[in-house]
Amino acid sequence: MTSQFHPVIHAPPPPTADPPSTTGNHVLFHKFNGRHSSQQPRANNAQTNQSISQIRRTILPFLNGNLNSTTYASVLDSCNCPSFGKQVHAHLLKNGFHRREFVATKLVQMYGKCGSINNAVVVFDKMPERNLYSYTALLNVLLENELYEEALMHFERLLLHEDVDLEFFVFPVAFKICGGYGGVELGGQLHGVATKTGVLSHIYVGNALIDMYGKCGSLSNAGKVFDNLVERDCVSWNSMVTACAANGRVFEALDYLEQMLEENDSKANFVSWSALIGGFAQNGYDEEAIEMMYKMKANGFEPNARILASVLPACARMRKLRLGKEMYGFITRRGFMSSPYIVNGLIDLYRRCGEMENAYKVFSKFSVRDEVSFNTMIAGYCENGEIPKAKELFSVMEYQDRSKDLISWNSMISGFAENSMYSEALTLFVDLMNEGGVVMPDSFTLGSALNACSEIGSSKLGKGIHSYCIVRGLESNLFVGGALVDMYCKCWDLEAAEKAFNQVSERDIVIWNALISGYANCNELESVECVLQRMKDDGFEPNVYTWNGIIAGYVENGHHELALEVFFDMQSSNLRPDIYTVGIALPACARLATIERGKQVHAYAIRYRYDSDAYIRAALVDMYAKCGNMKLAELVYGGGQNRNLVIQNAMLNAYAMHGYGEEGITFFNEMLVNGYKPDNVTFLAVLSSCIHAGSVETGLELFDLMGSYDVTPTLKHYTCMVDLLSRGGQVKRAYQVVERMPMDPDTVMWGALLGGCIIHGDVELGEIAAQKLIQLEPDNSSNYVMLANLYASAGKWCELKKVRQQMKDEQLRKNPGCSWIEDKDETHVFMAWDRSHKRAEEIYEILDILTAQMRLEHV
Repeated sequence: MTSQFHPVIHAPPPPTADPPSTTGNHVLFHKFNGRHSSQQPRANNAQTNQSISQIRRTILPFLNGNLNSTTYASVLDSCNCPSFGKQVHAHLLKNGFHRREFVATKLVQMYGKCGSINNAVVVFDKMPERNLYSYTALLNVLLENELYEEALMHFERLLLHEDVDLEFFVFPVAFKICGGYGGVELGGQLHGVATKTGVLSHIYVGNALIDMYGKCGSLSNAGKVFDNLVERDCVSWNSMVTACAANGRVFEALDYLEQMLEENDSKANFVSWSALIGGFAQNGYDEEAIEMMYKMKANGFEPNARILASVLPACARMRKLRLGKEMYGFITRRGFMSSPYIVNGLIDLYRRCGEMENAYKVFSKFSVRDEVSFNTMIAGYCENGEIPKAKELFSVMEYQDRSKDLISWNSMISGFAENSMYSEALTLFVDLMNEGGVVMPDSFTLGSALNACSEIGSSKLGKGIHSYCIVRGLESNLFVGGALVDMYCKCWDLEAAEKAFNQVSERDIVIWNALISGYANCNELESVECVLQRMKDDGFEPNVYTWNGIIAGYVENGHHELALEVFFDMQSSNLRPDIYTVGIALPACARLATIERGKQVHAYAIRYRYDSDAYIRAALVDMYAKCGNMKLAELVYGGGQNRNLVIQNAMLNAYAMHGYGEEGITFFNEMLVNGYKPDNVTFLAVLSSCIHAGSVETGLELFDLMGSYDVTPTLKHYTCMVDLLSRGGQVKRAYQVVERMPMDPDTVMWGALLGGCIIHGDVELGEIAAQKLIQLEPDNSSNYVMLANLYASAGKWCELKKVRQQMKDEQLRKNPGCSWIEDKDETHVFMAWDRSHKRAEEIYEILDILTAQMRLEHV
């Protein structure tokens, strides 16, 4: 006969015999969990372009005319090319072999191997008779493509419509179906059938049953099957290790591995170690995952790309940069940099360790630049404050045909919010909403946007987002509800906060803390107690974060005594103040200038090693400076190596506060030499130092220097310049600064100018400053007192008399001076001619005695 096959040119099969036809009642599979489709076969180019010699070998039986089922089976087994397989199919159709179960089963396997799942199902459906091998072949094809529901449908068809007894080789396939879609009930029934028919004696069946129970989360049943196995091989042990690791029981998995290592017949292999290491890494046991990898190497197994990809996130979470770099070297030597999972893992490692320069090197040199790598880089830049670079990558994604997914948008929006760029965060959120539903915001997106609204006090936009949450049905989401409560509280709308809180049915302690903190920040002290009681009635006990919110609210509203009282009460309870509590309590001590209690808070910080934190040390420097003890402030500053810009600013502020102008300027210059980049707080402190040192020219130079460090002068900086020039006798130049600055002057600035006019006797300019002060604060008697002092310094007694008469007519009185002393944890406050103190009689009696004694000594 003449062959229909040619080594190079393939004739198309007749239309009537074309097997890929999928009309009729056959099921079409267009999507296979993102893995395969009938239009995208799995065969790669090497498989598709079979060599001519291989084709000749496979068609030789046809050329010799030896046509039988075995010949067709041999050809189909060796076929990896869909188009070639279709020609073989057409040939056997023409010769009538398609009705033979053996050949049809091989056809099903061939189409499955080539990724043509639809064709495999069509062939199976057209088989006149099917046996267990036919069903098993199709089930395996479906399982390989993770089509578990379709596999279950055909397995049920086997059980209900075919009159055959199940053989042992069917059970592992059936158990795999159950494990794939979580059908533990069907799996249990099949377990019973397997036990009844005696096929569990086959170790192959027992291992598959363990694997099924493990995937369905039934570890107790998996353990029972394992214990009852007559014999165990390496697969049996691996199945138990994998089952325990996949269900988070990683230390039980480790026990099985250690038992396995002790067995003489069943040595741990690569699969055992891989499952255990992956289990530790996925369940957050980072140190154990890394330790297991080293043990694996000690047992003679080199980690592959998959294991390294699971261990790299563990290094990243632990921020073990040195270990990560060692792994980088190992990965490079083994040639694993072609794996996108490895590359993205390295980028994430460098990102978490703050090494964005190295992250970008890996990204630009090795990355395929997919969405994952772009998102990792964007998140890294945002976390490290490099927002311009994050924005650039976010924009570049469009030009490199990479779609911005929800993670991309969330990273940028939260990055803006976390870097105090709240307007930019909200602008980007609006851009996302204008995308037309291509990407839908989730609870994280809405939470970030609401946080930005709360920080800038934009209740209007916040309410708009709240409306969107209601439309999407997300107002009851715990994360969104908490953000809404926080936003309304910071906008001082407690009624709306309560309504948002009540919409969340399943509350946790976090949302309770948000509500309590909101009432405390809004100075609703009585309501705080009521909400605390409601919280307890709901089954939640206050934790350290609850009290931190309350203490912060007290400090914010000037209730410093109450704040410290709560702090010290916490120490006597079961709740131990944490580092944030200490950071809140220290400013309360500073504002009360209570050094004794400040020392107690300091001692507590030392006891729990919080004093090594740079922010706590900065708060301690500030507290001691405001309490008047520069020696202790300098001692705290010099007591640690961890010095960031915050603690530098605290020390510089301390010098300025105590009038150490020259020391402050010297300290600022040392900061620049040591590589610190000054911010607006730094310049404010050093300009104050210039005022105390009387260094006008230095102050002018430093003010001009601000632009070099991208610092825009604020009203406070301009006020410092006005004060500096006024004190230095350049009141006219100071007035020019007031007139030319880009914002309206406030009372502090006019007061600084007026103070300079009093010192240098400039009545004309002083009167202008005083009138501005009186216009802004007509009820402030201090403004009239300063004007009176101006006239007194210039000897203008008539004008002085008029000012005093005006104060008398308007019933304005000078605010009396105030002083206080601290004695045994109690602060005693005194004002001029004050008799409100509870021991006033004793105090004045002692004062009379001391006055009389001084008079006698004077005589």
